Amino acid sequence: MSHNRIAFQGEPGAYSHEACRNARPDMEPLPCRTFEDVIESVRSGAADIAMLPVENSTYGRVADIHHLLPESGLHIVDEAFVRVHISLLAVPGTPLSEIREAMSHTVLLGQCRGFLRDNNIRAITGADTAGSAKEVAARGDRSLAALAAPLAAEIYGLERLADEIEDRQNNTTRFLLMAREPDRSRRADRMLTSFVFRVRNIPAALYKAMGGFATNGVNMTKLESYMVDGVFTATQFYADIEGHPEDANVKLALDELSYFTSRLDILGVYPADPLRARQKGTDNQ
Repeated sequence: MSHNRIAFQGEPGAYSHEACRNARPDMEPLPCRTFEDVIESVRSGAADIAMLPVENSTYGRVADIHHLLPESGLHIVDEAFVRVHISLLAVPGTPLSEIREAMSHTVLLGQCRGFLRDNNIRAITGADTAGSAKEVAARGDRSLAALAAPLAAEIYGLERLADEIEDRQNNTTRFLLMAREPDRSRRADRMLTSFVFRVRNIPAALYKAMGGFATNGVNMTKLESYMVDGVFTATQFYADIEGHPEDANVKLALDELSYFTSRLDILGVYPADPLRARQKGTDNQ
């Protein structure tokens, strides 16, 4: 029995945990050590939904995920965009002037260079964001702070000395919610279809495969390639398009694509997150 759980990678208080809270507030978050563990928890029935980060507007895609998605056996049922707001967390009662060092994941440290420099705080690399908050709470050292989500302060009993200290104010992470069974029954103003494919070994195969989307007026919002099994000659493509496979123009485009591919797997059909439209101009998602 899954007990209405949503699985995520990381410690409680991680940004993935925050994504779970925002997207499925009625579900119990289940922290997992690795992305593989997240997927397995859903496959085994220990959780109903997997919350997986796929890309960040500043740092690009989460590399491991694209290899795991097609082989997971799970289906995308939703997407969620989470703004990365970074807070400086410290032992309660500590003034900002006492902080000498800040610990976090190296990626987060790189997003707060301006604040750390202005306050003469030295950056220390930690395992991850929520794990750094957990360690700061355990040490009780007033000169040491953590850079993490505000949720981590709530979980580990730390005080937020400063909020939204990130250098770039539009930093956003896109998550995919995945389940054991697909759901193509929903309809929204803006639907998305995600799939992976491999082109046949014929001249200009990719060019020809893409032609059907242009001629049928289907907007492709993402197309990425990556190697399969570490072999340079075996390339797989991941794509997001606007529309539902039952839409006439999408069906025609996918039919044409299948003619030029040796493999085509639809990973999910789901409504676009409302934040997606507001990201135009800052992040072409």
